Amino acid sequence: MSELVIKDLHVNVAGNEILKGLNLTVRQGEIHAIMGPNGTGKSTLAYALMGHPNYDVTGGEVWFKGENILELEPDERSHLGLFLAFQYPVSIPGVTVANFLRTAINAHRKAADPEDKGIKIPQFRTMLKERMDMLKMDHAFAGRYLNEGFSGGEKKRAEILQMATLQPEIAILDETDSGLDIDALRIVSEGVNALRNSEFGALVITHYQRILNYIQPDYVHVMLDGRVVESGGPELALQLEEQGYDWVREKHSSVVA
Repeated sequence: MSELVIKDLHVNVAGNEILKGLNLTVRQGEIHAIMGPNGTGKSTLAYALMGHPNYDVTGGEVWFKGENILELEPDERSHLGLFLAFQYPVSIPGVTVANFLRTAINAHRKAADPEDKGIKIPQFRTMLKERMDMLKMDHAFAGRYLNEGFSGGEKKRAEILQMATLQPEIAILDETDSGLDIDALRIVSEGVNALRNSEFGALVITHYQRILNYIQPDYVHVMLDGRVVESGGPELALQLEEQGYDWVREKHSSVVA
């Protein structure tokens, strides 16, 4: 089984050190949740893992499928089997959801086999409709420009549709619950759960316990001051919901600024 192994990761943003020696391992078949107050580095971790150029890795290693992915371009990390669902997905006017997804699939296939001619259109349409039905999305959604004029819930469902289409081995969900009402949260969570199997692992980044009512994590981690300082099972999220983070700060005061 593939595993994403993060070792002593240090990351600077605009000259400020945000991640300060983070360690974490996520395996296929596991759902990990990362929680923590604002400013602790949760989204920095997500963007650094996928190679955003504004996030300067100053130390550490990230291993996936035998490669230190910090040496790879973002598209190469995606081709290996990593996926990032953005907290704030961008709009791409003029590019339909269907064309975007078909292009992404063909890029993955080409990376795996330079001789691959791409997915045939009838096969793609059948697959896309199946994925949209799973997410309870109107098929007309495929003809809309990517995220152009989408509601917050539609943008997040489009991200999960991309994930369902590309079928990554490890997915990183950066505050996918942000801005969602209860119905949209439930539908997005059902989409994640539908993908859940022994070959799919996920790192769910969130402020709130509520999404974990729908996506049951195997492990919950708490980030403070750019580090993972506490780990446990689903009960840890409930404890944070009830007691907040003060007890974590007190317990780890020697390593948290």
